Amino acid sequence: MALWGGRFTQEPDQLAWKLNASLPVDQRLAVEDVSCSQAWAGAIHQAGVLTDVELEQMLNGLASIKQEFMAGTFEFRESDEDIHTAVERRLGELIGPLAGKLHTGRSRNDQVATDFRAWMLKEIPLVDQEIQGLQKTLLAQAQCHTETLLPGYTHLQRAQPITFAHWLLSYFWPLQRDRERLHDLQKRAAILPLGCGALAGTTLTIDRDALAEGMGFAAPAANSLDAVSDRDFAAEFLFCSALCGLHLSKLAEAIVLFSSAEFGYIELSDAYSTGSSLMPQKKNPDVFELTRGKAGTMVGLLTGLLTTLKGLPSTYDKDLQEDKASVFAAADTLTAILPVLAGALDTMKVNQDRMAAAIDDSLMTTDLTDYLSTKGVPFREAHAILGKAIRLAAEKQVKLGNLPLADWQTLGPFEEDLYTYFDPLHSVNMRNCIGGTSIQAVQQQIESAKKAIE
Repeated sequence: MALWGGRFTQEPDQLAWKLNASLPVDQRLAVEDVSCSQAWAGAIHQAGVLTDVELEQMLNGLASIKQEFMAGTFEFRESDEDIHTAVERRLGELIGPLAGKLHTGRSRNDQVATDFRAWMLKEIPLVDQEIQGLQKTLLAQAQCHTETLLPGYTHLQRAQPITFAHWLLSYFWPLQRDRERLHDLQKRAAILPLGCGALAGTTLTIDRDALAEGMGFAAPAANSLDAVSDRDFAAEFLFCSALCGLHLSKLAEAIVLFSSAEFGYIELSDAYSTGSSLMPQKKNPDVFELTRGKAGTMVGLLTGLLTTLKGLPSTYDKDLQEDKASVFAAADTLTAILPVLAGALDTMKVNQDRMAAAIDDSLMTTDLTDYLSTKGVPFREAHAILGKAIRLAAEKQVKLGNLPLADWQTLGPFEEDLYTYFDPLHSVNMRNCIGGTSIQAVQQQIESAKKAIE
């Protein structure tokens, strides 16, 4: 039975009813809705709406409903328009007409906003835990590869040697920022709309400060008009999710490349790979490709909600019924992706020899510009000198490190010690500042990461 049909003389058109109903989506808020109703029952009892006996009956009935939801035995009906209708209908079946008092002073506008925020306050720590799990995997792999060398890339071209640990940690820190954003969102999600009614507040003497504290919220909303319309927290969660998705997509793209035969830097476990229905030799990194694809979906969810919100008039409008599906989808996507990526990275095989073989002498030329700078050669001039050296080595068809000293000395003030600069480990360890790729700097970075992750 609808909660709003008293002034109507016709039954709803069935197609219109189906379009209007939100139960398929908001039934996910079932436990939060019952908890919200339990808190509201206590508040209206304090306001004199319920007697002690009525409060006890109502709380017992709501507790039974919550147990049914948790046990998966709650039976929905076609007449249930939304989760609020379903709970109130079931409460009436359990305690009779007394159930009709529960909604005194409350609107579904402030009720659903409260349910949604309560759900998010529970969900954020779950997402955070999965992000942290992936961080721990990256950190564990980094600790195993502080001396493993590979080429670093810019423009997808080999640039300078780095450690594999440094590369792995470059994906740790964006995830840390993702966690910080989610933690920061919690304080804005923890604002209580309950008690704001449909839009103007309630005439009941509700202690909203006590209500917020009892429900685990930081404070009651300061403006009832804003409280029932505010979905900033939903948009912000989608932004956090989308940005995390982008970070995961960048990692996924790198793994797809590095696991290809052309690179061969890593090999994924069979448990995290798939084959081809046609080509027997194929071993595909599908979980990483799916991660790439789902990042685009999460960006779309954010764009969709922002577009829905951008032109709404004051207070509650039915458009806001579109808010939850996108947030639920983003949360589900992240919590599905993250543990799979952690497992895939934990079990991957690292081909250190293949990585080291990809480092050629040209990757150390930047170090030689620094070498020349110690001899007073301006950087731009040193840059040009090294460019000429690369061309000369190509003409002589030798590696840059095999170019005779006499040839080097025709180009600039080089000495025999220049050849030490063609050792990749020497190149890496020269970069020993905070944030650098030297073994010592990376060890310090690992210690910083250990502190940050907790």
